[in-house]
Amino acid sequence: MTKNNREPNRMSGFFIVFEGTEGCGKSTQSKILHNRLRKDGIPSLLTKEPGGTVLGNRLRNLVKRGGSITPEAELLLFNASRAQLVKEVILPALAEGKVVISDRFYPSTLAYQGYGRGLKQDIIEALNEFATAGLKPDMIILLDMEAQKGLSRKPSSVRDRFEEEETAFHQKVRKGYQEMAKHDSGRWFILDANQDRKDIASRIYGEVKRRLEERK
Repeated sequence: MTKNNREPNRMSGFFIVFEGTEGCGKSTQSKILHNRLRKDGIPSLLTKEPGGTVLGNRLRNLVKRGGSITPEAELLLFNASRAQLVKEVILPALAEGKVVISDRFYPSTLAYQGYGRGLKQDIIEALNEFATAGLKPDMIILLDMEAQKGLSRKPSSVRDRFEEEETAFHQKVRKGYQEMAKHDSGRWFILDANQDRKDIASRIYGEVKRRLEERK
């Protein structure tokens, strides 16, 4: 991995990322958290990957709905979207002191293109580092769920390229997330995604508020 100890100036902002396999509920939970923070009067912004910018939304449609895409091209497309999102959306919001919530970030690339597709981790890490300009999340929320159960929540008629992959692929992705979380436990917050949605939301909100207070 290419190390870059220079992280962009985020001032007083706080960066939260939601991660997990397909159907785990991360998009729902990220929206719930965003709404609760806003009700508390805490300035926050919700975004997603790939997407969040004009370029990112175009790339999202391509990488999710396009035809045959090689793993290498897939990796580059995700990082092109990420680079635009970081510079155009995330860094300005953090500089304003906002809580930024992202539905996926670079851990997804390590899990899907690394553990899932089998691309070399050092190459992925170097590209992620370049695309993010060294930006790291303050907190990564992993909603952990057995791959097959998550996929069962997705109707076959509306599945994208990733949701159509074999269960074995998604099992590798889940294992990747678990490995990353194990080696960086201070940053990651793992939750059993099989729990009641309201209970999950409550635990997330409590942990986020605790970490925000610690930051102060």
